[in-house]
Amino acid sequence: MSASPAPRRVRADAQQNLDALLVAARAVFARAGVDAPARDVAAEAGVGVGTLYRHFPNRAALVSAVFTTEIDATAAAADELLAEHAPWRALDLWITRFTSFVATKQGLSAALRSGDPAFDALPGYFRDRLGPAISSLLDAAVEAGEVRPGVDPLELLQAVGDLSHRAPSADGSPNAMVRLLLDGLRVRP
Repeated sequence: MSASPAPRRVRADAQQNLDALLVAARAVFARAGVDAPARDVAAEAGVGVGTLYRHFPNRAALVSAVFTTEIDATAAAADELLAEHAPWRALDLWITRFTSFVATKQGLSAALRSGDPAFDALPGYFRDRLGPAISSLLDAAVEAGEVRPGVDPLELLQAVGDLSHRAPSADGSPNAMVRLLLDGLRVRP
């Protein structure tokens, strides 16, 4: 029985190109939506279109990679914020980050409903990564007596997501309806 081959290491320049493409795609998608031309993403990354297609053979692969990368970063932020801030403040900062994430996903909901099988796993990935993140934040805030108990984390995530499609405030904070929703979670003496 032979051992499976070790995974191939990615060359440093290839990894730099991949990272640059993800950053560029995130910026281009935020400005122009997920249907922005591939050449715009490649130009923003400072690479050729061939390099983009070498890493992402189609638009769905690029959109999925950007989306999952941002989900991972948003999920990881929950633990970081809890380590640095009081529970309510950590929850508030995380919701601000989440609303920014949702607000910059122009055209993503249409892409998810497009029937492209490349997007089939994304809703589950979203739930599986962000559900535990918001649960930990809510649990800490409830334990600290700052948030009322009994709030379903996934329902809160859905509600904030639904409200976040409107533009954030001028200072980048969540819009007034998200602020109102969060205010309703607070425990008042």
